[in-house]
Amino acid sequence: MKMIPLALAAMALSGAAVAQTAPAPSMTREAYQAQKDRIEADAKAARAKCDAMQGNAKDICQAEAKGQEKIAKAELESQYRPSARNTQKLSEARADAEYDLAKERCDDQQGNAKDACKEQAKAARTAAKAQAKAASGDASGRPAGGSGMGSGAGSAPAAGGTGGGTGGGTRP
Repeated sequence: MKMIPLALAAMALSGAAVAQTAPAPSMTREAYQAQKDRIEADAKAARAKCDAMQGNAKDICQAEAKGQEKIAKAELESQYRPSARNTQKLSEARADAEYDLAKERCDDQQGNAKDACKEQAKAARTAAKAQAKAASGDASGRPAGGSGMGSGAGSAPAAGGTGGGTGGGTRP
């Protein structure tokens, strides 16, 4: 009779120990390294295609290739080591890649249109990063108070200077 409670206690403890072990990675180290090598080879090939181009088209092509590489590496890391932080890094990599590409596309424009285009790209990146932080559970006051305030303060004078035209720029 005494053996039955001991056996039940042992089974309960072994079940708790199994429940507390970390899940195995979704891919092996070798598969991870093979994917990483493939991503780097693809990126190198994409950058090589850009060499034939000239001017801003070449810059856009390079930004696109670099962005795709960043995103692919972040996706791979998120698959290899799934976590909220790696999911956030993936979202941030997407936002950064889109921003870098948009910034290069803005270089085709001139004057106020170029400035407005870059401000819009910066605002989109800031919003995407804030959304990534909120989605990952890091919804502390830091994103809104830190980077959000800095971006808002930085874009307010540019918007005011653009909207004010010569009135803001001619004052002593």
